[in-house]
Amino acid sequence: MATLEIHDLHVSVEAEGGPREILRGVDLTVKQGETHAIMGPNGSGKSTLAYSLAGHPKYTVTGGTVTLDGEDVLEMSVDERARAGVFLAMQYPVEVPGVSVSNFLRTSATAVRGEAPKLRTWVKEVKEAMERLSIDPSFAERNVNEGFSGGEKKRHEILQLELLRPSIAILDETDSGLDVDALRIVSEGVNRVRETGEVGTLLITHYTRILRYIKPDHVHVFANGRIAESGGAELADKLENEGYEAYVKGGASE
Repeated sequence: MATLEIHDLHVSVEAEGGPREILRGVDLTVKQGETHAIMGPNGSGKSTLAYSLAGHPKYTVTGGTVTLDGEDVLEMSVDERARAGVFLAMQYPVEVPGVSVSNFLRTSATAVRGEAPKLRTWVKEVKEAMERLSIDPSFAERNVNEGFSGGEKKRHEILQLELLRPSIAILDETDSGLDVDALRIVSEGVNRVRETGEVGTLLITHYTRILRYIKPDHVHVFANGRIAESGGAELADKLENEGYEAYVKGGASE
């Protein structure tokens, strides 16, 4: 069973006047088959956690450890992390001009699986996944994220998730900018992957609306660069009613 273990993680970014610490000692364990929701106000460090786990060069790890099945994630390059089973669905997916969705997907699958998927079965696999996500077949020949709507970008992220089947999926505010129909389609895609029991999911969100579709096993409140409180799905209901003010002011126990 794949397990992502984060222990006392500290992360800084360069800012005017020198490095600024954003994560101040994060402890979290995500096991294969579990879904953890990370919730918190803007600026609390949620996205910093996501990008640090994926290896974004903007973020500097100054302390702590991250392991996946005992292997040191922080020593891995970005592509090594992906091959090891770490997947990041970005809040703002970038455009990749000149690279078609079909080429991007097959190249990604080849890198993760260690060999190119057989073309006939791969085409069928992609077609079926696109149908489940209500993606038009012509989408495959468009350049990655170029001219995509917000909903198309997010569905493309979940298409990657369905096809690549990572060990740990980090979904950074996948619900942002989605209308009700797109949110439902994207959530159904996430749930299909979750139901396999093969993926541990770290769902980062600011709002509770996506949790009406994706039921978390654990909910963690992020505030001031660390986890301020953890609980079950009922904690999300508490946040819906009370907001984050108590955590931001330091009123919650750590």
